[in-house]
Amino acid sequence: MTPARARGRGWAIALFALAGVAFAAPAQTADDAEPLGEPIAGKRLLDRDFGVETRQFGLDRRVEMYQWRYNGKAYERVWNAAPIDSAGFAAGHANPGGMPLENKRWWAENASLDGKPIQVEVLRTIGEWRVFRPNFSRLPANLAATFQPEGDGLGSAENPLDPQIGDLRVSWRELRLPPLEGKLELRDGRWRLLPEAAAAALAAAPARAAPAANAAAARDGWSPGWFAVAVGFALILLFRLRQRRRRKAQSVGEG
Repeated sequence: MTPARARGRGWAIALFALAGVAFAAPAQTADDAEPLGEPIAGKRLLDRDFGVETRQFGLDRRVEMYQWRYNGKAYERVWNAAPIDSAGFAAGHANPGGMPLENKRWWAENASLDGKPIQVEVLRTIGEWRVFRPNFSRLPANLAATFQPEGDGLGSAENPLDPQIGDLRVSWRELRLPPLEGKLELRDGRWRLLPEAAAAALAAAPARAAPAANAAAARDGWSPGWFAVAVGFALILLFRLRQRRRRKAQSVGEG
């Protein structure tokens, strides 16, 4: 058997295994409830380092450093969220050894809707990150001596128009939820994504990816592995949709 046929047979086995899991999985108890009220994030999320807080469903801190980068032809200075190794760079183009501050992310762990908890995966899958300008009234004195307001965040450059290598800038985003109508189901006492809503979110995810990643995907195409996963997921989705329709038809008949 050629390597190509062996790989194809392997992906086919994986595909049938996924389909088998879908059809063998026992149905969970569904309450067939629709969301009525507005979601509540619960406890506020706080970036203690900077005193930045939000009452939304997620908080994201992004730290960038001004660094040297070699683009294959020349050296350029750029803002970058990760340290750039300059060990092989020419003299006069050294970058700091690491990031003095971390990128961090916080999630609302007690989000609820109509008094029932919302599964964290709902936030991670359909939540939308929005840049916001925090209130810096709680900025600690040691950081207030280093940073000043710059755009929607903070910067360490003495002159924001002329940053120097090693300068930092920090910005924040908060996670907001889109309208939830038609996206959730109450299952086992928790709000979860409907299969079709999860599929739509997965389909939209590549559009939000970095341009370079999109270009690579378009160039390389789908691998057999991703194709098998996609088809398997579609089978699971179809199975769950049939289950939901059957339950609703039974409830109507009993009524």
